[in-house]
Amino acid sequence: MQEQFDLQKHIEQGVEKIVADTLRATLKNPRESAFMMKFAAASRKASKLRLKNEREGLHVPGFLIASITSSCNLHCAGCYSRCNNATVDAEPVKQLTSREWLSIFEEAEALGISFILLAGGEPMLRRDIIEAAGKMQNIIFPIFTNGTFLNERYFQLLDSCRNLIPVLSIEGGREATNARRGEGVYEQVAENMELFRKNGLIFGASITVTTENYREVMSHAFLDALTEKGCKLVIYVEFVPVTEEASCLAPGDVERAYMAETMDTLRRQYDELVLLSFPGDELAMGGCMAAGREFFHINSHGGAEPCPFSPYSDINVKDTSLKAAIASPLFQKLQAQGVLSGEHVGGCVLYEKRRQVEALVSAIN
Repeated sequence: MQEQFDLQKHIEQGVEKIVADTLRATLKNPRESAFMMKFAAASRKASKLRLKNEREGLHVPGFLIASITSSCNLHCAGCYSRCNNATVDAEPVKQLTSREWLSIFEEAEALGISFILLAGGEPMLRRDIIEAAGKMQNIIFPIFTNGTFLNERYFQLLDSCRNLIPVLSIEGGREATNARRGEGVYEQVAENMELFRKNGLIFGASITVTTENYREVMSHAFLDALTEKGCKLVIYVEFVPVTEEASCLAPGDVERAYMAETMDTLRRQYDELVLLSFPGDELAMGGCMAAGREFFHINSHGGAEPCPFSPYSDINVKDTSLKAAIASPLFQKLQAQGVLSGEHVGGCVLYEKRRQVEALVSAIN
């Protein structure tokens, strides 16, 4: 029980810090600051709701990841979603409707969830869901997008719904980005970043960190270039290999030690940027934050999974409530049996221990 209380405190402090950092990062933008001030009040209310649920025996995470489509127009090298068959080229079938997603968003707000990360596939392909999310002004929706489907209509929607924050994927400079994402992608993303700046819209950047680019993407030259384009949020996500051939790209102890030390320095030097790193230092957090500890994942078909890198599910939100999904038997076993906090070599404990996770799913089913 003590561990749950400490975790709840950590969640509240984390949400408050993100809001405070974003407020500081948007002080020069009156419309953005006005929205963030309103959201800060909503975030405090959400924290109280989560604490109330905690006292009643239900631990509600502060974050949710929602993969709203299995479609994507790109074929990025080493894409975990395609390797897991979560993203395919075939026409999507039996995916959650915009009405079903809106129902999930509404229940999430009632439970005290403040941030819902929209992913895919390419989430911008589901404008119906993006529009539904825009109506939920008490929740911030970072949209993890490859940045190639932004157009004038989307810029108008983002201007009117400030709770929608596109986070554009980039791998570093032109050479690194085009090598992984396809020729011309860097140029298209850079052009859209410039349009965000001209329109006074907040946006972020998401970087898959590998053994090949970790120094470049944490360099002053790279961050200075993003800052000049108007970027306010940078999210570093360690590459998780889903094939043996790609294992050499996964950051090891040396790279992660460099990243942790550099991140501390960069946060002091770039006070107008919100800098986040996943999984970051799991030891400081008592282990992996997935499986409902601080977040979990809902795939495009409604399956509740520990995280996108651990695509195993024993419950579907089509058949039950979000509240029930949070307390799924799989999530409870992963937490109770110490899988999330056990010893492991790489950056993703659930991927490394996937055989153990698979055994738990089989036992439940």
